[in-house]
Parts: sequence; structure tokens; C-alpha cells
Amino acid sequence: MTKESGVSLAVIKRLPKYYRYLESINDKGIVRVSSKELSDITGLTASQIRQDLNHYGCFGQQGYGYNVRDLMDELSKIIGVNKKYSMVLIGYGNIGHALYQYSSFKDLGYTFSAVFDKNTKQKTKDGEDIYGIEDLSDYLKKNNIDIGIIATPKEVSQEICDILCKREVKGIWNFSPVDLKTSNGVVLENVHLDESLFTLTYFINSPEDYNY
Repeated sequence: MTKESGVSLAVIKRLPKYYRYLESINDKGIVRVSSKELSDITGLTASQIRQDLNHYGCFGQQGYGYNVRDLMDELSKIIGVNKKYSMVLIGYGNIGHALYQYSSFKDLGYTFSAVFDKNTKQKTKDGEDIYGIEDLSDYLKKNNIDIGIIATPKEVSQEICDILCKREVKGIWNFSPVDLKTSNGVVLENVHLDESLFTLTYFINSPEDYNY
């Protein structure tokens, strides 16, 4: 597997979609799939799919297509879902509750090591104690954490981000309603639910711009 340098963000964001659909057809016992068949499933053109995958190597065979299981394995390495990740969740409000209760995280290898919130009198759905926010830095110092998930009010989210960066977590998944700034090479993914909803209502009101 040889990766090209400078792969665009648009290509990177399509890889999980390919993986998800391949997983679905693999569960149905399908052994091979063509780029045309993937096009019918994903809504992307066959040419686009081939170009995206060619950034990472040559996985298909002319006249045969792609071996579903093999392509899934290669994509899992590219995306990184072939590894295990430890996570901490900061903020156990409505969004924090929903994230913690999402069972597929554990199935995919993403495990919550600890939860932090200003309200330490509550417990997680698994009956685990919740740490105070003031304990976060010391916990990170003593434990090797890959991902920090921020689901706090925007007023404190950058402070939390700074602590995570100082303790050198590898990545931050931010659900607070503000764009954060990281340091020490920490990777950041901002998730703004309102922006996604606004995009939906834009297309509701301008259906001619939507690529069905």
C-alpha cells in the first residue's frame, strides 16, 4: 500500500463512507464488487471511486472489481479502525450522555476510559464514577489517552482543549459550539450540529442545488 502525498480532505472524508458500505455488503455475504456497483450504492461516480482509492494503491482488478473483504481490510488500515483507542469524555450533559451510550464505539475499538463533568454526584449508565473537571490534567498525566471528546459549554471548551493538548492526547473530537485551537500537533475535528442542520434546511429551501 503506497499513499500519495497531499490527499485532499474531500477524499479523506469519503473513505469512511466507502468502508461503511463495504461493511454492509460484506455482511450480506457479497465477495466482490465493481466500482459501478459501489457507485450505485454510494451515489458517487465509478470514476470518482477509482480515483479516490488509487490515491492509496491499486486494490481492484480489471474485469473482477474489488474483493470486498480485502478492500475493507485495506481501508481499515488507512482510516485507522484496525487499532484500539482510549478516550476520555469531558462534559456529561445531553450530548455527552448520547455519545457515551453509543454502543458501536466499543464494537469499533473506541473505549471510554473516564468521564469528567462539573457534577460528580451522578454516575455513568454503567455505574462508573464521574471525575471532576479539576482532575482531568492529573488523570491524563497518569494514563495514556488517545482521544479527548469535548462536550462542554463553549465558555470552558478552549480551557479543556488546552489541558488535553498539554497532556499530549493524539486527537480531540469537539462538540462544543465553538472552533477550538490546538497545539503540540494535536489533531482536531470540530463537529457543529447546528451547521449540519443549517445545511439540511438550505437544501430544503434550494433543492436545485442538491446533488441527489
